[in-house]
Amino acid sequence: MTDLHADPRCEVAHGHGPVPPRARTLIAVFASPVADYLLRYGSDAGFRPVLLEPDPRRAAEVPPDVKLAATFGECSDPAADVVVTDHHRPELGVMLRDILAGQANWIGLMGSPRHPAPHVPALTGLGVPPGEIARVHRPIGLNIGSKTPPEIAISTLAGLIAERNGCPGGFDFSV
Repeated sequence: MTDLHADPRCEVAHGHGPVPPRARTLIAVFASPVADYLLRYGSDAGFRPVLLEPDPRRAAEVPPDVKLAATFGECSDPAADVVVTDHHRPELGVMLRDILAGQANWIGLMGSPRHPAPHVPALTGLGVPPGEIARVHRPIGLNIGSKTPPEIAISTLAGLIAERNGCPGGFDFSV
């Protein structure tokens, strides 16, 4: 009989093994209910949480355990996964332009695939080439039919964890 606890992943899952180091940063762009859940759950899942919020009034409400940045230059990181949590903000185009010009592992924008992508005309108007615009993933997360901020955060985080672990996500466990 095989000892199931000999697998280091089982040991971690049972709370007995070493937790992998936090090698990735999760940057939520714009303070929002989804950003709150995403950063909270992301921290629990081993990401370094950062909120990128250019509006000082909205930034004042950030929990003390979350790093705050006003510009992407303050948190640009080649190991960063960037999630834009509000596609209605007037700063959307400028923020995405700066993120695309910086260092990030993955960039995603929340939004329904049934609606036009607001970032495309915003970035085009700022002179961002189509190849760069294509680096912005939309929609994001696993398709679990999420509707509430916690569900959207879980879906998004599950997709990021799958990407981080080199897995396709969903229910394909062959990898």
